[in-house]
Amino acid sequence: MPSHLFADPPAPHPPERGSVDALISQTRRLRVDVDAVRRDAAAGDDEDPQGRWQRALCDLAVHQLDDLGAQLGHLKAGLPAQAAEAPAGRPPAARGTSLLCRVGSAEWNLLTDEAHWSDELYEIFGRAPGSGPLTLDELPSMLLPEDQGFLASMVTDCLVDGKPIDGEFRIRRTDGAVRTLHMMGEPVLDSDGCTASMWAVLRDVSALRSSRQAVHETQDTLRRQQHIARTEHRIAVELQESVLPPWRGSLLLPHGGPAALDLAAHYLPSASSELIGGDWYDALELPDGQTLLTVGDLTGHGVAATSAMAMLLGALRGMAVAGIAPGALMRHLNQLLEASAQPALGSAMCCRYDPVTRVLTWAQAGHPAPLLFRDGTGRLLTPPEGVLLGATSGAVYEQAEVQLRAGDLLVLHTDGISRRTATDDAGASRLLDLAPRFAEARSAQECVRLAVEEFGEAERENDACVLIARIAA
Repeated sequence: MPSHLFADPPAPHPPERGSVDALISQTRRLRVDVDAVRRDAAAGDDEDPQGRWQRALCDLAVHQLDDLGAQLGHLKAGLPAQAAEAPAGRPPAARGTSLLCRVGSAEWNLLTDEAHWSDELYEIFGRAPGSGPLTLDELPSMLLPEDQGFLASMVTDCLVDGKPIDGEFRIRRTDGAVRTLHMMGEPVLDSDGCTASMWAVLRDVSALRSSRQAVHETQDTLRRQQHIARTEHRIAVELQESVLPPWRGSLLLPHGGPAALDLAAHYLPSASSELIGGDWYDALELPDGQTLLTVGDLTGHGVAATSAMAMLLGALRGMAVAGIAPGALMRHLNQLLEASAQPALGSAMCCRYDPVTRVLTWAQAGHPAPLLFRDGTGRLLTPPEGVLLGATSGAVYEQAEVQLRAGDLLVLHTDGISRRTATDDAGASRLLDLAPRFAEARSAQECVRLAVEEFGEAERENDACVLIARIAA
């Protein structure tokens, strides 16, 4: 009787031994390199979604390379001796022992209802070889209920329509472990073209699928984190823009009379525009004819920092309008931060300028002192005592006064203006170096433009603000 006819075309000849050896060597080298990357990724922060995604991708690549290396190893070794001596009527994939330690083969004879399993398939299913193989009718009992219909559909298509089998399902082994198997097979036809049996190769791909699932989960987490970050960044920007004065040039105060102050300000973002901080600047005409000048900076970034800044700046404006002096105002702001549901630290400076006497009264809370430019030179004002806002309970903030003259230039800034590291605080020195150019400037806005040219490209870790007031004649 003629041997069985197979539904697939004859397999191509295997590659030459030398080319397989080269592929094995390349796979091993790549496996070592990927494993080194995986170790580096494993040293990262477990809370970082980006790091978890990288580690999951590395694990997946290692599993795939392990599978590839094992398959190439078998290709180099050739078929086992038992397979070479097996009857010609059985397909190569179902002869003798399995291809890999995680691969088993089976053949189900439809005429005799007999089944033949390789030893590895018993191990994959967790069955003792003495218990015998499962028939096609018994096989679904090992599958998870939700996968049984899929297997039945694949087997039916194979036996009735002669379609090849290629799909995955999950089994629950006798020890209770759930494994994912990839099944590939085809019908074996007799001389009359009828299906006589079905053979299949089953591979345990649990580790591979687990790694892929980890990649998908971490990728989804990363996407969600990125979406949340983009949303928070947009909210932080909108909140900041709604609070900071929308100046697009010089501001002349007071509004209803001869200008006493020519004002301009600018916000400088950090090197990473994603880090929106709690920096602020403000100038406000007060009911008594004086002018409030203030700059400050709260710790942190994002919505939390900008919302806290909005709260603090709103309180500061309200107390200044109520006539509270700068020193007392700083004390109240300190109490406000202490009582906040989200404690934070902040530096701030508050000034009141009297256009009649040209006296500037100011207080500061751990903030860089104002710079006073006069007659082409500049100097730092001596700061009164004052600790960071939120640093200690019951802090006392002293006040200082300085007599200003017509043509004087006052520069207020936050400490991130040029700082690259925690110990680099060259902003004041660089601003003082601009004194000759400030003296030639015709307006506060032109002075701000000079400062932005000097500091705009700095690789700042944090954002910053600069406010310049020019005393009118």
